[in-house]
Amino acid sequence: MPSERTFTIVPRGPFSLRESALFGFGQRQAAAFDGTMRLAFCPDDFGAQVAVALRQDEAGVHGTVQGSADVAAVERQVARVLSLADDATGFMEVGQRDPVMARLQAAAPGLRPPLFYSAYEAAAWCVLSQRRPAAQMMEVRRRLSAAHGATFVVAGQELAALPTPAQMLAVDAFPGLPEVKLQRLHGVARAALEGQLDTDAIRETDPVEAMAALQAIPGIGPFSSALIVVRAVGVRDVLPPDEPRGRRAAQAAYGLKTIPTVEEFAQLAAPWRPWRTWCTVLVRAASARLSG
Repeated sequence: MPSERTFTIVPRGPFSLRESALFGFGQRQAAAFDGTMRLAFCPDDFGAQVAVALRQDEAGVHGTVQGSADVAAVERQVARVLSLADDATGFMEVGQRDPVMARLQAAAPGLRPPLFYSAYEAAAWCVLSQRRPAAQMMEVRRRLSAAHGATFVVAGQELAALPTPAQMLAVDAFPGLPEVKLQRLHGVARAALEGQLDTDAIRETDPVEAMAALQAIPGIGPFSSALIVVRAVGVRDVLPPDEPRGRRAAQAAYGLKTIPTVEEFAQLAAPWRPWRTWCTVLVRAASARLSG
């Protein structure tokens, strides 16, 4: 590996690395925060994997990179993954017109939506986790990554990165991975190599059109395509088509008598524009922290 290299991102608006590190979703597990957030992933160009150790101080978020990828490209990808590519001052203004959102922002200061590393990694997780317990498939993903991806020691801890699409296509069998899932992972890998999972291109596409196009990939249905668009590419103002957990969290946060319907939730979220994606994540993550 080349020598470690560094970058610094200066957040625009509030940001907490601690909140991002402790935010568990998808294949990620929330664990104790020791001051470092550790990442290992496939770069957007699907070249050799990289790892990043992140720390935050008053000067910004500092990343130390392992791997051969271009540091500037890694920085851009990390900025997207942590929603640091956006100026969050506008997000804070939502709290000025929605008192509940202001309470949520105060309860989880500096929380921004952490994302999947890319549309490719999100699609792979969708295939792995379908109809299987998440904890079980997290372990399968870890073993698959260790065996066929790349393993790094990041700030004293071992972390494995998912196989690149080319490496995934070379896997012909794997313990704990049914043949149908492996075939669908191969389909995801081919789609990535053919440009169907270009994260930046998906972000620039109309969300409804992007979701429809993603469903052409075997194993990616309506729920999975929405997950990829909403939780992998960094959109700021897209509501999930139907997210029961988010609607239940909104009921608790807003003191509603019943769980809002999809239509009622959309009406509730209207004042959140143009930050409805971020607000939905905040409602889910912080509603349980509100008291009274």
